[in-house]
Amino acid sequence: AEDDSGLSRLYPATPPVEEGFLRVSPTHTVYYEVYGNPKGKPVLFVHGGPGGGTTPAHARYFDPDAYRVVLVDQRGCGKSTPFACLEENTTWDLVEDFEKIRAHLHVDRWQIFGGSWGSTLGLAYAVTHPDRVLELVLRGIFLCRQKELDFLYEGKGTNYVFPDAWEPYAAAVPADEAERDGYVAAYGRRLRGELGDDAMRAAAKAWSVWEGGVSKLRPPAAADLLDTWADDDFSLAFARIENHYFASGGDFTKPPGFFERDGWLLEDAQLSKIRHVPTVIVQGRYDVVCPVVSAWELHKALPQSVLHLTTTGHSAFEPDIVERLVAATDGFR
Repeated sequence: AEDDSGLSRLYPATPPVEEGFLRVSPTHTVYYEVYGNPKGKPVLFVHGGPGGGTTPAHARYFDPDAYRVVLVDQRGCGKSTPFACLEENTTWDLVEDFEKIRAHLHVDRWQIFGGSWGSTLGLAYAVTHPDRVLELVLRGIFLCRQKELDFLYEGKGTNYVFPDAWEPYAAAVPADEAERDGYVAAYGRRLRGELGDDAMRAAAKAWSVWEGGVSKLRPPAAADLLDTWADDDFSLAFARIENHYFASGGDFTKPPGFFERDGWLLEDAQLSKIRHVPTVIVQGRYDVVCPVVSAWELHKALPQSVLHLTTTGHSAFEPDIVERLVAATDGFR
């Protein structure tokens, strides 16, 4: 539930013009919605998390007269089924789900718009299917590298700025276990259900509230934070799926995010495939969820990109970020 004050640059809410479910594997069915002009320029909105799901507000970054806006709930979250399922749920499964949605909707090429994990997955899709990408609009850059995860989840960065919010996150797992194995691993045991359902749900809320509490330059009121981020269903899918991806399914011998190597997305072998793609990057200068260094490194590696640094935190609904994102989509109409 985002407050719309100061967000006048968002386009008015409109009802979806199409919605449906697409079976993408024997296990998974993904939910999608289409907004705007059925004959407009196609754009894929790639949500964050992973596990965050979409809301109708996500369609409001786009002129509904100019764009055909496609929102997809990635595997296991939102209205996709089975809910909070970790099986057959990897970065590359999601990339190919987008291809199935694209074919299902008879889209030839589309703009890719994503923030946070959405920037990770959007880039992974773009370097895998560069011939299907018109433009990239990316926000709050996350390259799913170990150093980024350590900064947020392992007490090597964000906790120095938000020690108050860090305390309940750290207290949710035994200190000796976290010290021995790390917080991501300790939370993972609980989020996978290895210690029972109650422990899973408690860990999900603590994980989710930690991230939600540090996402804005001006932190939300406690009641608003808990209303959204501690919701039983939202927190369960969000935390379970995030942790699953960041731990590569619990196999810590592998890099995060099911990538071949740590930093794979920044390698020239990948980025050389999309240097022809017009790219706008919008990044909060004071983002402590996805620190600005990743946006800077991506911008330097993509000389054609335009980088806008905003006086904000991480949230896509902070007014300065909204302003830049809508200007970008308006510019690509």
